[in-house]
Amino acid sequence: MEYRTLAHTDLTLSAITFGSWAAGGWMWGKSNRDEAVKAIKAAYDGGVTSIDTAPIYGQGESERIVGEAIRGIPRDQVQILTKFGMRWDLPQGEFAFKSKDNQDNPIDIYKYAGKESVIKECEDSLRRLGTDYIDLYQIHWPDATTPLSETFEAVERLIEQGKVRYAGVCNYDAALLEDAAKLIDLVSDQIPYSMVNRGMDRDIIPYCIRNEKSVIAYSPLERGLLTGKMQPGYRFAEGDHRKENPFFTDESIKRTNAFLEKLQPLADEKKATLGQLVIRWTIEHPGITVALVGARNPEQAIQNAKAADIILTPEELQFINQQIDQMLK
Repeated sequence: MEYRTLAHTDLTLSAITFGSWAAGGWMWGKSNRDEAVKAIKAAYDGGVTSIDTAPIYGQGESERIVGEAIRGIPRDQVQILTKFGMRWDLPQGEFAFKSKDNQDNPIDIYKYAGKESVIKECEDSLRRLGTDYIDLYQIHWPDATTPLSETFEAVERLIEQGKVRYAGVCNYDAALLEDAAKLIDLVSDQIPYSMVNRGMDRDIIPYCIRNEKSVIAYSPLERGLLTGKMQPGYRFAEGDHRKENPFFTDESIKRTNAFLEKLQPLADEKKATLGQLVIRWTIEHPGITVALVGARNPEQAIQNAKAADIILTPEELQFINQQIDQMLK
């Protein structure tokens, strides 16, 4: 495993960090709690010391799973990244969307990062995680209803109290990140990034490189699309958000699989799966500090961790990039 330090901090993360969105089950169909716990433990045994979670993932379930999985591991040997700013328990607020995880009783989700709410969320997360501090605390999505100054005043207070070590953001564009960085020392931006979703190369990644901010890439496998295991006509479980995602139309799957076939000989040469090759490419990409990769069971977690062992030459990276460019034309 490789380990990388976030810019201007002493916080070192595993280059492949465990992403626990699917572990909570929310928007992914049902999840097996025991298997999720075992997956996190297997990832840790494979050198994955960092875990990214959020309260909204399963409405607290993901954080509880993470807390159970790390119980017994020395706290300074694992890095916990969690988030705030998405509430499902508010009587009113700015409506964001309805969760489709339960069709009979959809949940109203609100983007809200008022000061007292941020502090409450942190206390709730600490309790669910079974820890007294969070290594990286990230606002999950921009909140247009609350001034940035109010949100980050709360985070600054949590840092002063020792409940949070460092502050980050998620899904911020360059302009918003620049405004927020004037109020607090932000060390990272967590953004979607994959071979088929490279819009961030135009703006936010160059900004982060210039301004020495770390980039945490989520969905590097594009939610399973880039594993090569997805076939046209795939039927998603009830509550799985991919069912209506344009990346998972039959046409998109066919186009992506044709691209992946061109990478298969290189994966075979490396004795790697396509998924492992994709993960390795992601953490090699300029500006990307770490990649979040989820797993539903121990075997997936072990295979993901092994992606760090792959070595890609400059020529091989150029070949992959050429294939990506041709696919995206």
